[in-house]
Amino acid sequence: MTDPHPTVGLDDTVHQRSRLGILALLRSGVGIEFASIRNELHLTDGNLNRHLKVLEDAAFISSRRETGRGRPRTWVTITAAGQAALEQELAALRALIAAAE
Repeated sequence: MTDPHPTVGLDDTVHQRSRLGILALLRSGVGIEFASIRNELHLTDGNLNRHLKVLEDAAFISSRRETGRGRPRTWVTITAAGQAALEQELAALRALIAAAE
């Protein structure tokens, strides 16, 4: 039996363009504010909210809402599971590139 094609290793939750971008932005482990993610990835509030919900349901991110002076802000942080999922995705992408070359 031959090894499976590298695309078999891609995770549908992570691989979607916006979610991959979110996890890549969060990779450093430092929390990033919602508006910064939205602006960096050129998403609407609603679209970003939907992708964050998918990632949070998968336990790949956590978020906290900060209220106080001024407007409430939401901070998003990658979890250990999210870090692992991103690393697996990057490994699968590297394997795919190697197979294509």
